Amino acid sequence: MSRHLLPVGPTHVPAQSDARRAAPTPPTTAGRPAVEPMPFAGLRLVHAALRRDLARLPQALRLLQPGDEIAADALQRHWDFMTAMVTCHHEQQDSRLWPLLRRFAPELRLLLNWLEADHHNLDHSFTRVTTLVRIATRDPASSWSVAYAVEELAARLETHLRIEERQLLPRMDGIFPAGSRIGTLPELLDLLRAADGPASADALVWLLEGVASEQIDRLLADCDDETARHWPHWRDTYARCTDQLWGPQR
Repeated sequence: MSRHLLPVGPTHVPAQSDARRAAPTPPTTAGRPAVEPMPFAGLRLVHAALRRDLARLPQALRLLQPGDEIAADALQRHWDFMTAMVTCHHEQQDSRLWPLLRRFAPELRLLLNWLEADHHNLDHSFTRVTTLVRIATRDPASSWSVAYAVEELAARLETHLRIEERQLLPRMDGIFPAGSRIGTLPELLDLLRAADGPASADALVWLLEGVASEQIDRLLADCDDETARHWPHWRDTYARCTDQLWGPQR
């Protein structure tokens, strides 16, 4: 199954309107918008997106109808993408972030060892539920029991996310200096570009779904110019692709 959410192929970005080209440019510092970075936004956005999808996927499974191949394919594609993001998220933490924290905050080693071990346990759980979701998308008669399995996985993951957010993120504030790229959205997108996983464009629209527009502006101001320029097109394409799964986005 594809791990892409946006159509694969050359990216076409519509030309900006005259009004948009004439819009005033915000104050900048060293060529970048003068905004306050959002610490660890990449980590927090992954957590929020996982919670969002695991909360609504069970209902989408229960609504599957026999013969509705479009809805089944959309659900399977979204699940595969989400699990690929989980895998990349865990790999990046285990191979990049945890070693840094073990070096600069050795007192966190026991917690980090537990989180890394739990990543492996969660990955096994996601693999098991992936098999069940594939069964449900081919045979909607089994979708209710699979929906319960997704809800159990969501509860299991929630415990892990809360431990990271309550015990680890507050400590990271005192370890990494202000302005550090560690855990930021630009760092996450760069790591995805370098990895054999979900495309950064797919990840961006998935992460920012449902985020308030003023927060999106602040997050994009911290990204490179090309990402900010492509964002409106990616956002609109993503909305059309997911309408068949969640209904029109509001």
